Amino acid sequence: MRSLVTGATGYIGGRLVPRLLKAGHEVRVLVRSPEKLRDVPWAPEVDVAQGDLGDRDSLRSAFEGVDVVYYLVHSMGGAKDFEAIERESAHNVAAAAHDAGVGRIVYLGGLHPTPEESAGLSPHLRSRVEVGRILLASGVPTAALQAGVVIGSGSTSFEMIRHLTEVLPYMPAPRWVRNRIQPIAVRDVLHYLIGAATLPPEVNRTFDIGGPDVLRYGQMMNGYALEAGLRQRPIAALPVLTPWLAAQWVNLVTPIPRTLAVPIIASLQFDCVAHEHDIRDHIPDPEGGLTPYRRAVRLALEKMRQGEVETSWQDALVAGAASDPLPSDPDWAGHTVYTDVKQRRTAASPERLWTVIEGIGGENGWYSFPLAWAVRGWMDKLVGGVGLRRGRRSPTRLQVGDALDFWRVEEIERGRMLRLRAEMKVPGRAWLEMRATPDARGSVYDQRAVFFPRGLGGRLYWLAILPFHGVIFTGMANRITEAALTPVDTLEAETHGRPS
Repeated sequence: MRSLVTGATGYIGGRLVPRLLKAGHEVRVLVRSPEKLRDVPWAPEVDVAQGDLGDRDSLRSAFEGVDVVYYLVHSMGGAKDFEAIERESAHNVAAAAHDAGVGRIVYLGGLHPTPEESAGLSPHLRSRVEVGRILLASGVPTAALQAGVVIGSGSTSFEMIRHLTEVLPYMPAPRWVRNRIQPIAVRDVLHYLIGAATLPPEVNRTFDIGGPDVLRYGQMMNGYALEAGLRQRPIAALPVLTPWLAAQWVNLVTPIPRTLAVPIIASLQFDCVAHEHDIRDHIPDPEGGLTPYRRAVRLALEKMRQGEVETSWQDALVAGAASDPLPSDPDWAGHTVYTDVKQRRTAASPERLWTVIEGIGGENGWYSFPLAWAVRGWMDKLVGGVGLRRGRRSPTRLQVGDALDFWRVEEIERGRMLRLRAEMKVPGRAWLEMRATPDARGSVYDQRAVFFPRGLGGRLYWLAILPFHGVIFTGMANRITEAALTPVDTLEAETHGRPS
């Protein structure tokens, strides 16, 4: 079949594409920025179409000759008017699919209460329901799969459960910890998505999909604790914790930023369980049956320990963060720009130096003044940013588009240069660039921080942090070149021996 996947750079889409290819599909992906797919392993096997769901004209050629369209895009953590944006995107996809004669649309939404129970439904869930209705009314046969909490390595829900359980020995929680939830393993979601492509044309409806376990949120946390070898956590349901306050709490004690925590918490205010299991009449269960919750947790933890997390919630771009690439140096003429430049020579080979550069951040840290980096991360979290604890998807390898603590990988020339764009809350735009260059006696390490201030606040910000740069960036350059002289096996043992 010829399949078009929207949201291919996201958590589910990034896992679905290689499985569609393995199942024999011809795959086209629709992305706003093809550059984000440059380092993705399956990119050479797919047809990449550039377009935007908000621009109907850009969808026409992408939808031509397609049998099935996968709609996997959500504006979670996006702009305040995300409901209007999602509504417009759904109408555009519906029209483009109809005009192109697409045979089926497969949409992934979320489990939600029945209409009788859904008064006060969160904007996030309400929008997903509306998108499903628009697609079902498109005239193109649509399967709207409504999934429970998705459990898999790197999923937002799993990471929230993991960090809440690991960080807090005692959990004061809102009343929603007693609500019933039907989690589903990411592998089972992918099974249903692939199976939905071959549904007969008369099938045009929603399907609830969930795993075999119906649990309370508190039970999910303690199920995680058992699989992670931790003691079960006492949980106290407190009526005073409103959804907004709970989201702030999640923002502070987990890597999940406030923009994502708010819609997740709001979605937990109701029981979210499957009301029907009709999907079994059309798509058989996976071989061996649906994955129980604790086995899904076990599999996710194993993927993390092995450094094999395929996709992560971190892959989503941060709303409001700078997305423009670093201008070339000649383009700086006439603009206010501040730089901090360091250069060091080392006897280490360029290959060893690059290994240290590419392994920076996450559990490996930033090689200078850890307290200062930690304080900057907490400051960012307090104002709603992503903070320093977002970490990295792989402990050893980076690719364009990867999140790296409060940075984003903007450019990478493997073995030579790594450029990071700041996604922390700053009054301007900031980049950090590191290079490894061969030298007659080993290699040269070049490090450059670049900051384009925004208004007076940006200029004052740079002046305020200037005294710390002498410590942070100087120490960083010194320790990176020192670490490059560490034997490879020692460095890898230290890196892989740290907890995830």
